[in-house]
Amino acid sequence: MGLFDLFKGDKSTEGMTPHFAFATSLLYMMKSDGEMDHEEIGQLLAVLGGEEKNGVIGVGANNRELLDRAMKYTRNNPIEKFLQEAAPILTDAQKICILINLVDSSLADGEPEKEEQVLFAKFLNGFNISEERFTPFFEVISLKNDRSVFLNQNHPKNQPGYQVSLHV
Repeated sequence: MGLFDLFKGDKSTEGMTPHFAFATSLLYMMKSDGEMDHEEIGQLLAVLGGEEKNGVIGVGANNRELLDRAMKYTRNNPIEKFLQEAAPILTDAQKICILINLVDSSLADGEPEKEEQVLFAKFLNGFNISEERFTPFFEVISLKNDRSVFLNQNHPKNQPGYQVSLHV
């Protein structure tokens, strides 16, 4: 260990944990299109637990260190390295939870950008989850974010006889 090695990494490193993988995944998605929209930041705070102080919502003290570590990680590591480290420590439920939140985040600002779609495909592949298996989850999140069902009475999903269902 060299003298300056103290300054190299995050002093609070716990290594890869499921909670760290969750926060880091969301940041990779938010950063994938080169901008972090207000809707995406709101989504991040909602799922990680934001806290209000004097009318301003910010990151709670419990999550500030987590987000700082995750930001540093995303700046210094390619997505491929992250997926190699995260996938083995995550349960199937944790992987699906991350994927659902990634889709929700990508749809939070309207349409998912091409970069977000490419990144999501990398997560599916890295987590060894097929598109076919994830499709029912995607349909639910898409409907959750499709406000046009309220604004357009001619929307295909508002037609008589249409019934929402999940297909595996």
